Amino acid sequence: MEINGATELYGIMGNPVTHSLSPAMHNGAFAALGLNKVYLPFAVQDVGRAMTGMRALGIKGVSVTIPHKQTVIEYLDSIDPVAEKIGAVNTLTINNGAIHGANTDWLGANRALSEKIALKGASVLLLGAGGSARAIGFGLLEAGASLTIASRTPEKGRGLAAVLGCPWLPLAEADKERADALVNATSLGMGAQREMLPIAIDALRNFPVVMDIVYAPLKTRLLQEAEQAGCQTIDGLAMLLYQGTAQFELWTGLQAPVEVMRQSLLTALDQR
Repeated sequence: MEINGATELYGIMGNPVTHSLSPAMHNGAFAALGLNKVYLPFAVQDVGRAMTGMRALGIKGVSVTIPHKQTVIEYLDSIDPVAEKIGAVNTLTINNGAIHGANTDWLGANRALSEKIALKGASVLLLGAGGSARAIGFGLLEAGASLTIASRTPEKGRGLAAVLGCPWLPLAEADKERADALVNATSLGMGAQREMLPIAIDALRNFPVVMDIVYAPLKTRLLQEAEQAGCQTIDGLAMLLYQGTAQFELWTGLQAPVEVMRQSLLTALDQR
């Protein structure tokens, strides 16, 4: 694609942001549909000044990642009601200098899970109490699922459970639970914690569906063990993909080329 004076600019803001797979995913989609748009990573420390710059430069849309999903809210002109309830924004749409905030993380998680299970009336054990768990929890409740939260940090876990109106239990006690699905929204399984499991192997048979939001590695130890236990599994790339397709559709009004975006993500992951 030729970049010219009519090229529309999109991007992702965070700190750090060089590791993000979103540029590969969105640029792949723009190219596949022949759109004169480009998506870049923006390493941002000062959110207020960055938002002023986006307005001034005519940037059309921005993904928001760690650590800015909450900070960005005070600089918005409008916010989607679900994003307001979640208290976090991962998507900015900018029209004539007005910035609208939305959250597609919950949409991504719900779509990934709903490929394996009907969410309305389903029971879900959600591991973790951070920003991702918060968005996933709100999304599951929006879809009519019942929820239990288990986390390592009692203060954060109880706080999120109180906001969501659901039970909380210590992560160490999650082994005793049964539910239609288990979702790992902790960092266990990535980086230095790659071999660590958030729940005992013997407990996995209590959950017909197991989803991990960690996508590096793509098949985490949790998912490997879940497969061995006979569970259906959902890898972390699914949530990343579907939150991205929702962003694409918000920005363009077009149907996202899902398979192109999936392959772009897999290629970028392979090249790491």
